[in-house]
Amino acid sequence: MLLAAGRGERMRPLTDHTPKPLLQVGDKALIVWHIEKLARAGFKELVINHAHLGAQIESALGDGSQFGVSIQYSNEDKALETAGGIAYALPLLGKHPFAVINADIYCDYDFKQLSSRAAILKSNGDLAHLVLVSNPEQHPNGDFGLSGNRVTDSAPRLTFSGIGIYNPALFQSITRGSVAPLAPLLRQQIAAGKVGGEHFTGRWVDVGTPQRLQLLDNDLRATHNTVL
Repeated sequence: MLLAAGRGERMRPLTDHTPKPLLQVGDKALIVWHIEKLARAGFKELVINHAHLGAQIESALGDGSQFGVSIQYSNEDKALETAGGIAYALPLLGKHPFAVINADIYCDYDFKQLSSRAAILKSNGDLAHLVLVSNPEQHPNGDFGLSGNRVTDSAPRLTFSGIGIYNPALFQSITRGSVAPLAPLLRQQIAAGKVGGEHFTGRWVDVGTPQRLQLLDNDLRATHNTVL
């Protein structure tokens, strides 16, 4: 699942008329970098949620056939936040662990690893696996700790990358259509010892402001990096 329902307030005025996932870096939309990488990693069935200017997303991406994948859309009348959006899309996601990726990041994480991580999650009883990264300048205090391969709620903290694998059971308490953030759910399961994780040290960018968007675009154009 690719999360694409956010309003992108910090990206205004760019997002007043263009949904954040369709903003361009290196001559292609942010979300297209993910779709192409997922296709190369062997993923064929994708779900994308949207709310703000969502019709533009569907028009640009279509059914996914241009990328060699099949895309289904979860249309939220209003943005339901991360956990609410995932819970709303559960009928499209099935009964097995699934990967969720924020559409507004850029990274060189190997998406092929997601399948093996999901298989482990299915067998070990965990409800989530989080990919954490070193704290960027704009988020110095991080989100979660990591002890071995277990996510903790103690310092020192790393930053959640926006890449995670989840068991559908994590969202069973959320009423479909309700607004719900993800962090409280995760912290509840972290306290129960049900969340694994890893520290990814490769390239990762939270494309959260026009300035960071421009820097990434300049970098990609300068390096001609069109394939990860």
